[in-house]
Amino acid sequence: MSYVEVNKLKKAFGDNLVFNDIDFSIEQGEFITLLGPSGCGKSTLLRSIAGLNDIDEGEVWVDGQNITHLSPQKREIGMVFQSYALFPNMTVTDNIGFGLKMKGVTKQRSQSDIAKFIDLVELGGKEKFYPHELSGGQRQRVALARALVMQPRILLLDEPLSALDAKIRKNLRQQIRDIQKELNLTTVFVTHDQEEAMLMSDRIFLMNGGEIVQQGKPEDIYTQPKNEFVAGFMGHYNLVTAETASQWFTISAGPTVAIRPESIYVREEGRQYGSHISAPIAATIKQHQLLGNVIRYTVNVGEQELTVDMLNRSSERLMPPGNTIDIMFNLNEIQPVRN
Repeated sequence: MSYVEVNKLKKAFGDNLVFNDIDFSIEQGEFITLLGPSGCGKSTLLRSIAGLNDIDEGEVWVDGQNITHLSPQKREIGMVFQSYALFPNMTVTDNIGFGLKMKGVTKQRSQSDIAKFIDLVELGGKEKFYPHELSGGQRQRVALARALVMQPRILLLDEPLSALDAKIRKNLRQQIRDIQKELNLTTVFVTHDQEEAMLMSDRIFLMNGGEIVQQGKPEDIYTQPKNEFVAGFMGHYNLVTAETASQWFTISAGPTVAIRPESIYVREEGRQYGSHISAPIAATIKQHQLLGNVIRYTVNVGEQELTVDMLNRSSERLMPPGNTIDIMFNLNEIQPVRN
């Protein structure tokens, strides 16, 4: 049996079925991300594991124990919310130690544990600060330390970074991942941000419409999408009918193929290409976007619009709208997908 087992979980609010027949398992120390668009059921699923939402059917097992009907306090699960949920009238130290106090932990032990986790989340010197005196990133680290100090069997993170600005978000997601690895803590993280999921996860469970439509390692989900939804959600896949694709290169797949923007090359004079690269076809540049080290072109091949990503090696590669270019496809990276 895996460390976490979720079996046939069902949840509805009145006539609104949020999810049904959810099955998955998690190994101890894994970092799992529930990824998907807003309203797909990922946060409700997380809250159901925590015991904050009752479930209608199914079971949740942790470390061989059926916790389905246990109260949240008895599940030994830590949870961090998007809104921090700190006590405004308590200092950093008191916020972190609140759970220990409720549990009746001795003052000496509590002080030692609080100091350990303040150091772990790099909040030294902020012990006597109140939440309103802290930045958003610091408040979220207080919330994280408050969950960790209870030594939970599982850590659940419900979009904890979505309210933060880009720089703080980037730093904190790496800090969360480093702490999770250091503690070997089984973690379930909810986000709608594909880049965040790709960077942080051991495995991704991609949800849509209350179902887990695909699960696996980040690179597998990105390179081998099972259907059009996965291909459309993970990055900027070009979705092309097999009939159209067969006019450009030899292919026997259908009804749709997914082509990543970086799998389309702009032909360069004098460069030799291998047999896995298709013959060139003419395309017209519609527009371009400069994304730092990547130039993203939107091009038209007849009526078909494609996204093409190129490394930004120099300003000479920035080609204006209206230019005609020859594009080629990496045939090894074209994925047939279902509707």
